[in-house]
Amino acid sequence: MVPAPSRTRQWLPYTAAVTAGLLVIAGAFVLVRQRDAGTDRPRADCTTVLDVNSSTEKVTLLVELAERYNDSGRSLDGGGCAEVRVTGLTSGKATEALAAGWTGIGLPEPQVWLPTSSLWTGQLQLLDKAAGHPPQTPGQYPSIANSPLVIAMPQPKGELVRQQGPLGWGQILGLSGRQGWAEFGRPEWGRFTFGKDNPNLSTSGLAATIATYYAAANRSSDLTRADLSDPKVTQFVRRIEANVSHYSDDSVELLRDLAEADLTGGGASTGDMSAIVMQEELVHLYNEGGLSPRQEGQERGARPKVPLVAVHPKEGTFNLDHPFVVLPSADERQRVAAADFLDFLTAADQQKSFARLGFRDYERRASAELLASVGAEPAGGLDYFAPPNPTVVEAMLGGWSTLRKKANILIALDTSGSMEAPIGDSTRFQVASKAAAKGLALLNAEDRVGLWSFSSETPKRPRSPYQEEVRLGDFDQKRFDSRIAGLHVAGDTALYATVRAAHRQLLDRYDPERINAVVVLTDGKNEYPKDNDLARLLADVALDPQRPVKVFCIAFDRDSDFVTLDRIAKASSGKAYDATDPATVDEAFVKLVSSF
Repeated sequence: MVPAPSRTRQWLPYTAAVTAGLLVIAGAFVLVRQRDAGTDRPRADCTTVLDVNSSTEKVTLLVELAERYNDSGRSLDGGGCAEVRVTGLTSGKATEALAAGWTGIGLPEPQVWLPTSSLWTGQLQLLDKAAGHPPQTPGQYPSIANSPLVIAMPQPKGELVRQQGPLGWGQILGLSGRQGWAEFGRPEWGRFTFGKDNPNLSTSGLAATIATYYAAANRSSDLTRADLSDPKVTQFVRRIEANVSHYSDDSVELLRDLAEADLTGGGASTGDMSAIVMQEELVHLYNEGGLSPRQEGQERGARPKVPLVAVHPKEGTFNLDHPFVVLPSADERQRVAAADFLDFLTAADQQKSFARLGFRDYERRASAELLASVGAEPAGGLDYFAPPNPTVVEAMLGGWSTLRKKANILIALDTSGSMEAPIGDSTRFQVASKAAAKGLALLNAEDRVGLWSFSSETPKRPRSPYQEEVRLGDFDQKRFDSRIAGLHVAGDTALYATVRAAHRQLLDRYDPERINAVVVLTDGKNEYPKDNDLARLLADVALDPQRPVKVFCIAFDRDSDFVTLDRIAKASSGKAYDATDPATVDEAFVKLVSSF
């Protein structure tokens, strides 16, 4: 085979739309490989082009493996060869795109799809059925790699739990929030809370929810809709969800923050969280420095001082199986090429590449290096839950919104004069208000939500830079929308004073049975001479693990001070969202609200 021309890799961001419900899992970025000018075509001796779309957590590796395949000199059965081209899209967004006929995506329509889990092939079946279309993913598919769900803990805590012998999901994640680590003889470690991804935003979050239901029903397969409504099952799930610190939209970002804290602060600190539920691959990546801060040109950063340990619940776990799905869009020659590419990906050399990233092989076998990194398996290996019927998964997500931990949220909305700046035919305030309405629609009446406006003292608000607009109480969407629509925009930005006061307000009204959080949306930076002490603010909002009140911020439009907002959020173990591109504010608000 003629060697492929040399290529320069370029990575283009692809901003995906965010919708409510399961398919909101669409991520913010897609990695797409572009060839040099003049080489965006198959090699001259390869007449078969195979477009592959991969989930984003493995797309960089798949691009490299596709290049390796294209340069390998392989021939197809029946003659000729294939050129494999890889693009990336989150599994949820790809599911949505395939159901809609792959229109308006801006990426080549794939003949092969590589989602994170077969859960997505089931969801695509439901969407096709609802639309009256033939199913695109009716069968079972081979894996190219695997990663089981684990409970990850900082090494001292993880080793203590492992020393207790086999423990179940309920015994670990269902520890009393008040008694906490005292049950394991370490009362000085305080409360036990854990982090997990929102199942509406993350494959691993969805898998964690499925595993919890399986453990509650005391079975490993054939979960039914009747099981979901069993009072014993719902009580079990509610007890576990009650110990959630807050829900995440992305475990990777959570681990990046943890690695930074470990390397700068002398040891791992998960804030008020004792554990995080995630895929095993991420534990390995964290421990090997793959998520640590790194210098330009470095492939990985420093290994953390306190690694994470993977704990395996005794009932079993859910496996993320990374299926290789050949779609109906593939013609006969593309199907031959797909079979050859699958053989290539499951060969030893390519499986070693997956193993270096922390994946198990296509037959679920873990390398010695992986087990040395994350901790040994139980004797006899892991037990796995079977994927539920897609209709059961759909019902499970519907019920989860009722069983999840409820929130106590105080929203501070910037009403300074700069919010009158135009964005297209609207103002910043109008765009931000619409984003807030979309995000808040994900809450329900059992959440308690309050609203403040803030700027600086104005003729309409002469005594304080902030004002209570809606008292903290049961959430009423119509009342919120009406109050926001009537707000007056004027003044400067008293950011520090408002965050401090809002944080103090929630400490005074702290509810241990809820997620307690301050949400700040601002388009500017602190412009309030009466309170300009950032160091004191960071100390005031620093997380108290016994009474955690977290600050979540959205930096809106180009004039906002994201760096400072990020420092404020991190001090409280919250998170800042970058919406300096106004087009991303809807997505940012949906992700933020999905933390609750």
